[in-house]
Amino acid sequence: LLFPVSNLCGKCRPRDTDLLQPSLNFLYWNLHQTTPCSQQRAVAVLLSNVSLLELLQKVLECTWLRSPPSEPAYLSSEDALLCSGWLLVASLLLYQHRYNTKVHQTLSLDLTEVLNAVIFRKKKPILLLVSIMQFLRAVLRQNFSSSLLVIIGQNTAQGATQPQPSSLQDAALHPLAMRQVFSLVVSLQNLLVHKDLPLSQAVVACLETLVEYLYVKNQDVALHVASQPWHQFLLFTLLNGGQKSFLQPEVLRLMTLFLRYQSSNIISQKEISQILQEAAEANLAELPEATSRALHLFLCQV
Repeated sequence: LLFPVSNLCGKCRPRDTDLLQPSLNFLYWNLHQTTPCSQQRAVAVLLSNVSLLELLQKVLECTWLRSPPSEPAYLSSEDALLCSGWLLVASLLLYQHRYNTKVHQTLSLDLTEVLNAVIFRKKKPILLLVSIMQFLRAVLRQNFSSSLLVIIGQNTAQGATQPQPSSLQDAALHPLAMRQVFSLVVSLQNLLVHKDLPLSQAVVACLETLVEYLYVKNQDVALHVASQPWHQFLLFTLLNGGQKSFLQPEVLRLMTLFLRYQSSNIISQKEISQILQEAAEANLAELPEATSRALHLFLCQV
């Protein structure tokens, strides 16, 4: 079925949402729910379909071409298609890199547009933001060097006449710029305050990947970002005083992130002791899987 469904997608237009959305979901499901051997073949089938990749290019571009809905929580059929498109492309990036699959058609995206979709949200539905952050994590983890993706950014869009990066920091973080990094971090912090579980999970994961990317590129910048005083206010907001509030998965993962990058001004010995005390009093067998995993990573980091 993978072959005819991918061919069918390639014959569609982005406005064919009723047909495209379940079809893209089917392709996404095939990539994630099959055996490793079949997964490699599935990736090869999809990446060899030039029409499908051209269609995905058009779908992603609709993200910043269409007007935002009047109600941010409303997921229209067009938004649902965008979610499916971003998630599928993020998966293709991941598995193409894992299996070193041959690419027959590249995708081209403007990095500034992708970042602005998160930074300037313009009433985008939560699931669409989560999907775009999944894509952003994929490109960050691959150091913007996937053979499937051509990144057009502020330092790449002007070809031979492009200006040199404005600072040594921008040069080190290329194709990101420092101002984009800080705008993205602030936007992610603001999204965490919403306390929506899927959104919180995606935001924390994106923050983790971003700081890891920065640490490889420029350790000073990574440590500077991880030690921003606003992080402390963010933790105070998330810790609303409820019982076992330190054992929220997103809080534990944030604490682990700050510990990893030695942000002693954000998390102190007092907070560490409180987490250990709550963990000692909790029934560990009854903790949700996400909490258990986050607590394990935190304790290993300590």
